[in-house]
Amino acid sequence: MGFFLNPFSVHNRDRAAGDLDVVVPLDQAHRHVDVGDEKSISSGAESGTACSSHWTLDSLRAAVETDMAASGHDAVYDRKSKLVNKALQDIGMGRYQWALFCLCGFGWFADNLWLQGLAVILTSIQREFNIADDHIGYTTTALFIGLCLGASVWGILSDVLGRRIAFNTTLGIAGVFGLAVGGAPTWLATAAMFACLGTGVGGNLPVDGALYLEFLPTASGNLLTLLSAWWPVGQLVGSLLAWGFLPNYSCSAEVAAAGQCTRENNMGWRYLTFTMGAMTFLMFIARFFMFHLFESPKYYLSRGKDELAVAAIHGIAARNGVKTWLTLDILREVGGATEAAASSAGMSTVQIIKAQLSKFGTHRLAPLFAERKLAINTVLIWFCWATIGMGYPLFNAFLPIYLTRSGGGGSKPNSIVYRNYAILSIVGLPGSLIAYYTVDIPYIGRKGTMAISTLLSGIFLFLFTLSTDDNYQLAFSSLESFFQNAMYGVLYAYTPEVFPAPNRGTGTGVASLFNRVTGLCAPIIATNTLGLDPRIPVWIAGALILSAFVAMVFLPIETRGRQKL
Repeated sequence: MGFFLNPFSVHNRDRAAGDLDVVVPLDQAHRHVDVGDEKSISSGAESGTACSSHWTLDSLRAAVETDMAASGHDAVYDRKSKLVNKALQDIGMGRYQWALFCLCGFGWFADNLWLQGLAVILTSIQREFNIADDHIGYTTTALFIGLCLGASVWGILSDVLGRRIAFNTTLGIAGVFGLAVGGAPTWLATAAMFACLGTGVGGNLPVDGALYLEFLPTASGNLLTLLSAWWPVGQLVGSLLAWGFLPNYSCSAEVAAAGQCTRENNMGWRYLTFTMGAMTFLMFIARFFMFHLFESPKYYLSRGKDELAVAAIHGIAARNGVKTWLTLDILREVGGATEAAASSAGMSTVQIIKAQLSKFGTHRLAPLFAERKLAINTVLIWFCWATIGMGYPLFNAFLPIYLTRSGGGGSKPNSIVYRNYAILSIVGLPGSLIAYYTVDIPYIGRKGTMAISTLLSGIFLFLFTLSTDDNYQLAFSSLESFFQNAMYGVLYAYTPEVFPAPNRGTGTGVASLFNRVTGLCAPIIATNTLGLDPRIPVWIAGALILSAFVAMVFLPIETRGRQKL
C-alpha cells in the first residue's frame, strides 16, 4: 500500500471478510481473560463444559448470556455487540487503535485550538476594526453558531450514514475556513469565516469520541479519557503560538487609542490564524489520505450488515498483525439471525434520498429515554453539558481580556498577558493525565473523578476573583485550568460510554449541541457585564460549574468496567 491512500476507493477489507487470511479456529485463538471471563470459565467448568484459555461456542454463548443478564438487555443487536466486544478484546490494542488515538486526538486538539485561538485574538480584532466592547463578543457568538450546527448535524449524520463521513470531512472544513479567516477584510467577514469554521470543528467531539470508543478493547476503555489530553494540548499550542505572534506583531493599547491600528501594524492575529489553519488542514490530510478508517462494526450491526461488521473486525486484526476467531457463522449462531437490510438496488436516486431522509427524526432520541435509569442519566448529563457549555467560555474565552484589564486593576502589556495564558495552559495539561488513572480506581471511577474535579474547578473560579495581584491570578487560574481539564477529560469519555451505539452519535451530538447553544449566551452575558464589573462573568461561570457538580452527584450510571453496547 502506498504512502497516500485513495479515500474514494472501497478497500477489499470493507467489502468481504473472506479476502483476508486472519481467521483461526476458536480452539486455536488467543483469548483475553479478565475478571468477567474468569467467572464464565469457572461456571463452565462446574457445568462440565470444556474450559481453557481458548473459546468454544458453548463458552462464548455462556459469556454473552452472563453479560446480557448483567446489562438487563436481551436483543439480537445487544448479543452481537457483546460478541464484537469480545473479539476486539482478544485482538487487543495494536497499531490500528494507536493510529486512531492520534487521528481522533487531532479533532479534540483542533476544537480547543480554535476556541483558545479566538479567545486570544479578540483584543487584536477589536483594535484593528475599532469594535465596541459590547459588540466584540459577537465574534465568539458567530463561532458558537457554527459549533452548534456542526455538533447537531455531524452527530446525527454519524448514526445515520456512518462514522467515516464525519471523520473524513470535519477537519477539512475547519482547515479551509481557518486559512480564510486570516485574509478577512472586515469584522463581519471575520465573524462569518469563524461561523463556517465552527461547522467543521463542532463535529469533532461528538463523532471522534464515539468512534474511538467503538474500536477500543474493553480493558483499554480508560484510553478514552486519555484521548481528552489532546484537548488541553490544543489550548497549549494555541497559547504558545499567540505568545510568539501577538506581542511582536500587534497594536498596543496606546496605538489603538490614537486610531492608528491598521492591518499593516496588526498582522499578529492573521499570522496566528494562518498557522492554525495550515495545521488543521495538515491534520485533515493525515486523516483523509494517509489512513484508511474502517467503518464502525457497531454501526454495521445496527444496520443489520453483519457481513461488513465481521469484515471490519478482520481488517483491524490484519492491521494489528494478529488473528481473530470471529466469523459470520459464529456471529449469527451465538448472536442470532438478522433480517437482511433493505436493498437499494432498483431504487431511483430520489427514492434513495427519501429513504435516507426518513432516518432523521425524533425516533432517534426515543431509545435514550427507553428505560428510567438511562432517561434520568440522559437528562442529567445533557444538563451538565449545558451548564458547563456556558460556564467554560464565560471564563476562558474572555480570560485574555480579563487579564489585560487585570480584573479591574489596570492594564497589562501584551507580553505579560500571553505569557500568563501560556503558563496556565501548561499547568492545566496534567489534569487529563491524572484523570486517566483515577477513572478506574474503585469507589471513585468516572463519576467520582468528574464530580470532584468539577467541584474544585468551580471553587477556584470564585477564589480567582478575590485579588487583582498578577501572581495570585496566575496561581488560581492555573489551578482552575488543571481541574477543568480533568473534568472535561472524564465528561468527554463518560458521555459516549453511557449511550448505546445505535444512538451514540445522536446522544453525544445533542449533548454537544446543548453545550454550544448555551455557549452562545456566554458572549452576550460577558459583553454586557464586563463594563459593569469584570468579575461578574467569572462569578456566573463558577455558579454554573457548581450546578453541574450537583447534577453529577445524582448520575445513576457508572461506566467503569462496564461493556459498551
